[in-house]
Amino acid sequence: MARAVSNFRCTECGWTSIKWVGRCGECQQWGTVTDAGAATGITKRVSTVAVSEASGARSITEIGAESVAHWPSGIAEFDRVLGGGVVPGAAILLSGEPGVGKSTLLLEVASRAAASGQRVLYVTAEESVSQVRLRAERTNALHPSLFLAAETDLGTILGQIDHVKPQLVIVDSVQTVASAATEGIAGGPSQVREVASTLIRVSKDQNLPILLVGHVTKDGNIAGPRLLEHLVDVVLQFEGDRQTALRFVRAHKNRFGSTEEVGCFEMTGEGIAEVSDPSGLFLSHARQPVSGTCVTIALEGRRALPVEVQALIVKSQAPQPRRVVNGVDASRVAMLLAVLERRAGIPLSTFDVYVSTVGGIRVTEPGADLAIALAIASAYKDKAYSATMAVVGEISLAGEIRPASSSKQRRAEATRLGFSTVIDSDAAHVREALRLAFAGATDERVQIPEF
Repeated sequence: MARAVSNFRCTECGWTSIKWVGRCGECQQWGTVTDAGAATGITKRVSTVAVSEASGARSITEIGAESVAHWPSGIAEFDRVLGGGVVPGAAILLSGEPGVGKSTLLLEVASRAAASGQRVLYVTAEESVSQVRLRAERTNALHPSLFLAAETDLGTILGQIDHVKPQLVIVDSVQTVASAATEGIAGGPSQVREVASTLIRVSKDQNLPILLVGHVTKDGNIAGPRLLEHLVDVVLQFEGDRQTALRFVRAHKNRFGSTEEVGCFEMTGEGIAEVSDPSGLFLSHARQPVSGTCVTIALEGRRALPVEVQALIVKSQAPQPRRVVNGVDASRVAMLLAVLERRAGIPLSTFDVYVSTVGGIRVTEPGADLAIALAIASAYKDKAYSATMAVVGEISLAGEIRPASSSKQRRAEATRLGFSTVIDSDAAHVREALRLAFAGATDERVQIPEF
């Protein structure tokens, strides 16, 4: 008689092994390999279930298109990312770095929803109710329709939902809640999967929207099994630098709207405040034009924002000059330095180069290449550009300027903000763009001497 062999399976990717290992050999995740039971060699047959005429499949042309009803949370920037507001029965996962302000944002959402007439249940599994109450008092988030509960047991949380009967539930966080019906510690793959699936099932059964807070790993990924992101309807990422007050909310997955919208917020002493028009946050307030600066129109989701790029050139005595960047991609800056030296004749190999953005925003899109190149050239020539000039374009290794995406939207935003001169793909080469910029030319073609 053949001996039964234990089959160990990874809960993340399904990889199997004949023995237990601490790390999956396929997805390289730790603690995801579990015993799937002994292999018996017997294949079970699934019986056929009769389907009635009412529940049977219908032609897609016979099914009516029902619009998803959103209700506003009271924060326009948050609703913008969600696609118009919170959808009843939706499961929303919000993740972000520790200390970025996830709990502060959701407490503000809970307060605004309670002020609009909704009963809100805020479950904290990381703090006491007294701590949350103190933060709510500091941020003016107190409301009698907002209920607090400090629970880490899934069954108790379900009892609180039945007791309060809320229209919105916030759980902070899903990695700190455990179920007595599943083995393992809170935050483990099995516990996170059980807690999330149970809360999502309650959300669908009761048509109750649930906001879940998710921790992230050191790589920036959401902690727990990858299945968590597939179960929820919306995955939001809360981004921001601790050294700056600006915060962004992006949607990586949204079943009820677009994933290209971005919400802008600012952390203040009284909590978090939405920024409906962040156009002036990434521009310096110098009264006179300064050399080494150039403005580009960057895209954050569907939103066009003016961003000022600053550069500083210093003669270096070291054999290898320094290249220090902040807010831009270091590899693209190195490429642009090579293009400027080879295609535009600007010798930069003996200079320390410093490039940064204003306001702490990070710009990684290729459309900012032209602004970086012009800022470096301005610092080298020690000559300032016109204060009404904005540039957009991607620079190739041949020195050619390629058009950036959504050029019409960028030009419209530049015109709205008072930038009368816009240099983009109309300048076919980086040398021509440099001549246009230093001459202060408009969109009209004029005869300009060589740079």
